[in-house]
Formats: sequence, C-alpha cells, structure tokens
Amino acid sequence: MATSISPREARLRTGLKYFNRSMLLLWRLSLGGWLNSWPAVGGRIMVLTTIGRTSGRLRRTPLNYAIVDDEVYCTAGFGSISDWYRNIRANPEVEVWLPDGWWVGLAQEVTDPVARLPLLREVLIGSGIVAPLVGVDPHTLTDDALAAATASYHLLRIDRTEARTGAGGPGDLAWVWPMSTVAALLLLARSRRQSAQGHAGGKHYGNSPH
Repeated sequence: MATSISPREARLRTGLKYFNRSMLLLWRLSLGGWLNSWPAVGGRIMVLTTIGRTSGRLRRTPLNYAIVDDEVYCTAGFGSISDWYRNIRANPEVEVWLPDGWWVGLAQEVTDPVARLPLLREVLIGSGIVAPLVGVDPHTLTDDALAAATASYHLLRIDRTEARTGAGGPGDLAWVWPMSTVAALLLLARSRRQSAQGHAGGKHYGNSPH
C-alpha cells in the first residue's frame, strides 16, 4: 500500500517531475557526462528504466545514485508511493544509464539495517544540494538522526548483469546536434547573403544621378 505524503512533499514531487523531464532530455542529447561533472552541487544523476507494472511499457526516471564496491545504489525518497519503486516491486529487471555506459541489471531492496544506513548516506551525498535542501543533510546528521529522517526511504541495490549498446539508449537524440549546426549555418549564410544584397542595393541608390 502506498504511503501518504504531506502537501509540501506533494508539491516537491510535482516539481521534480518537471525537473526530471529536463534531466532525461539532457541524457538523451548525450549530455549525461556533463550532468555528472559537478557532483558536489548537481549530484550524481543516472537514468533508471523500469517496466510499468500495469502498462508494460518502459519508464525512465532520472535518479541520484552512488556506486559502492561496483554496485549501484539509489533510494526512493518518497517511500512506497514512488512509481519506479512500485514498478521494481512488480518486476526487478531494470536498465541504468551511467556516465560509463548503459547496463541491464536486477534491482533488490537493501533491508539489513546495519548495511543500509552507510549506503543510504552515500546515495544522499550523491544528491549534491538536493538532500540538504529538503532537510536531510548527510554530511552533518548523526546516524540516529539520519535513520529517523529516512525511515520511510527505500534503498535499492542494482546488480549490473550485462552492458548494452544500440538504439534506444543514452544519446539517442544526439543527431539533433549536427542537424541544428547545419540549420544554424544555413541561417547564418542566408542572413549574410541578405545583408550583402542590402548593401549592394544601397550603393546603387547612392550612385543614382540627382
């Protein structure tokens, strides 16, 4: 059963949906590495692909993450209400887009309380300024305070099983860059041609007899 969230959390969740759309677009434009270039501020951002529990369609969600001992970890900060978490509960097969590649994997929830807290702290550190902005500062909170503040969070480990390549992965919209460059060059050439024609017309008018 999905957990309830406060009005403030509901507004934040709505805002994140719009933010995530822009993050996903940047990944599709082959800018995923750039997004991860300043993790202390912008955080570490991957794209998690799940299979919709009712639709069966692929669902992509940008998430903060941490890599510990070559395993990928992420958290559902809104608890059981997160759609991607509910999709994983129905089908643990996932894909992840990371700066070092595109991977198929299996997601599993980390429930061991001893292992969970330090791993969760790493994921929250990987959120950059996001976690401190919502009142959960992984740099300053004690273990007890962090455990209390994140009691409703779900920590997931993703075991990468194989690398993927081909269509439908990160950078699938990278073709936009050469197309936009060609379009910009054509517009520049047209503008210069029109400017040259305007100057030529002006000179002709200035040489007309009075």
